[in-house]
Amino acid sequence: MATGGSGLRLTLTLIVLAPLSLVLALASGSVPTSMDQLWSVLQGRADTLVYTLVIDIRLPRALSAFAVGGALALAGSLLQVLLRNPLADPYILGVSGGAAVGALGSILLGLGGAWLGGSAFFGALLSTAIVFGVSRAGGPWTPTRLLLTGVVMAAGWGALVSLILVLSPSPRLQGMLFWLMGDLSGNVRSALPGAALLIVLIACLPLARHLNLLARGGATAAALGVQVERVRPILYILSAALTGTAVAPAGGIVFVGLIVPHAARLLGGSDHRRLLPNAVLLGGSFLVLADTLARTALAPQQLPVGVVTALLGVPVFLFLLQRTYRVRR
Repeated sequence: MATGGSGLRLTLTLIVLAPLSLVLALASGSVPTSMDQLWSVLQGRADTLVYTLVIDIRLPRALSAFAVGGALALAGSLLQVLLRNPLADPYILGVSGGAAVGALGSILLGLGGAWLGGSAFFGALLSTAIVFGVSRAGGPWTPTRLLLTGVVMAAGWGALVSLILVLSPSPRLQGMLFWLMGDLSGNVRSALPGAALLIVLIACLPLARHLNLLARGGATAAALGVQVERVRPILYILSAALTGTAVAPAGGIVFVGLIVPHAARLLGGSDHRRLLPNAVLLGGSFLVLADTLARTALAPQQLPVGVVTALLGVPVFLFLLQRTYRVRR
């Protein structure tokens, strides 16, 4: 089992990995950029073309990828404690389904840019309000009721997504499908995911002890002084806000919120004082690297980053799981 020392080592490693992943993203593309050119950009001596390519195009996308990846990983970490379900991820409660309906409706009407992101965020908030309200109606709030309500809502949103795709004209289908599979080429200048990530992380760190106790069960946490009925709604609202702000500009990027918390837990331990920042750093770096691969693998054609996260994430997670199992034996 991972110890506090391994958690600290992982944190230090990820602090180094995060800027390295951003540098790789700035240097990679259909037009490669050398380290000398990147240094010239930082010094303000680069020519206009290189400066525009690095600062105006690649840097906003890389920062957006880091914020979205970190937000999804943090949301997944919170939900896995909230629901006490190792398969919980940011998309399990229907938040992404509401965002998808809002975004696809915007695309169907020919709207883009801020309209697309705003519609997706509004859909995520609407889904959050419905799930949270229904799960509390007529009885006490429980993780099981929340999970079942979210699954049903996700199925309903999925039906609406299918209906929109059927009714959409052919020229707009490709944009819709790219958004559904995860796409960071659009509204990458939004500061919302980064701001939400920073605020929620700061808010969650004082709750790390409560999260450690909740992971053992609600009854145990309550016996040790945690106000469970107050903490659980806070965790749900924070995770839903993170999911909504991440899905709005980036679409349905799968697996990050599921595998990154597990990887951070397997490599660095389950103490949430370390786990939460580790998940943010690992999730951000992972999505930056995945998006860089999506941009460059078949350049100048770009792949949906959600496809790349799935192709990379599944074998990495299985490797970590098998390695941990062999160690524990």
